[in-house]
Amino acid sequence: MRIAVLGGGPGGLYFASMWKDRHPRDEVQLFEQNPAGATWGFGVVFSDRALEFLREDDPETVDLISPHMETWRDITIAHRRETITIDGIGFSAIGRLELLKLLQKRALAVGVDCRFEMPIRTVDELAGFDLIVAADGVNSLVRRAFEGDFGFSLSYLANKFIWYGTTRRFDTLTHTFVETDAGSFNAHHYRYAPAMSTFLVECDRPTWLRAGFDKMSEEETRRFCEGVFAKTLQGSPLVSNRSFWRSFPWIWNERWSFRNMVLIGDSLRTAHFSIGSGTRLALEDALALVKALQVEPADVPAGLARYEATRRPIVEKLVAASRRSGLWYERFADHMQLAPLELAMSYITRSERIDADRLRSMSPGFMALYTSRHALPEMREPKGEQRDAE
Repeated sequence: MRIAVLGGGPGGLYFASMWKDRHPRDEVQLFEQNPAGATWGFGVVFSDRALEFLREDDPETVDLISPHMETWRDITIAHRRETITIDGIGFSAIGRLELLKLLQKRALAVGVDCRFEMPIRTVDELAGFDLIVAADGVNSLVRRAFEGDFGFSLSYLANKFIWYGTTRRFDTLTHTFVETDAGSFNAHHYRYAPAMSTFLVECDRPTWLRAGFDKMSEEETRRFCEGVFAKTLQGSPLVSNRSFWRSFPWIWNERWSFRNMVLIGDSLRTAHFSIGSGTRLALEDALALVKALQVEPADVPAGLARYEATRRPIVEKLVAASRRSGLWYERFADHMQLAPLELAMSYITRSERIDADRLRSMSPGFMALYTSRHALPEMREPKGEQRDAE
């Protein structure tokens, strides 16, 4: 079989290397428009539960990346000069470029034909391949060429966010909430290397306009954000890497494949950054696609149908929880009216997948603090199997 993979991000590299390793006689070509050493963004975060799910099917990859990861056990909420620890929720993070290098090395070792700096302009250039795997992200060429056939839809959240890095080392995944004259800001930050952290800044659109970000240069924006979070950064600078303000895009496709083309990762659907790693979801998509195609070795359409049938229920549950989480952040300024402990409880239950019993089990220290001050709030039942700890 001849397979073309569009996109040299983690999802594309992962699928290509897994398939070639298991089917060495097949031809697998990967096309990436950027150089091998180029990437945008900073760290990639995985919950312990996400790594457990990945290890069940592919322990080799977990063993490959784990030595390069930073790990921690808690989440911290910083609000009104108080910090609240939500204990027992483990995470690990790795630099995006480091992850790409590891996956590139594996792909080359198993014989994938990796063609970097080779943009594909039209799908017609891929004529002759038996399977085309679109792992080319939110602006997917394949999906844009056949939007109606995939049942593509797109909408945006109103909040603005911007990704930075910083040399400040943070002990945990932390959410810092700050009130300014311009309005409310929050930052999601965590370390992904011994001396580097991701630092994502978010605000609502009225705050964005009052601050004048629509008229600022990239450097002016960076310095303004450093000022907002000066106490958090403690003198460390924010590091830009094509950092610009965006509104989060909700991408969804009613149909996951068309003809011999199939979507994975962000080309297929997006999940809000507050609930899990898009990279982790892309890896899971790639793994599910490999497994489905192997069940139908001589019938690509049947394999693609099996991929959607088995993976879709899991993705739908996760995306629904992601939407609830994203909408919580759309109103984070309202949640900031809560006291720090109440804000922390609102945060950890925002996606409706964690009930009181689960909180007692996984975060006994936090729950002991909360119940010492309050009666437990009414909590809805979890929405299905939790695949990520918020």
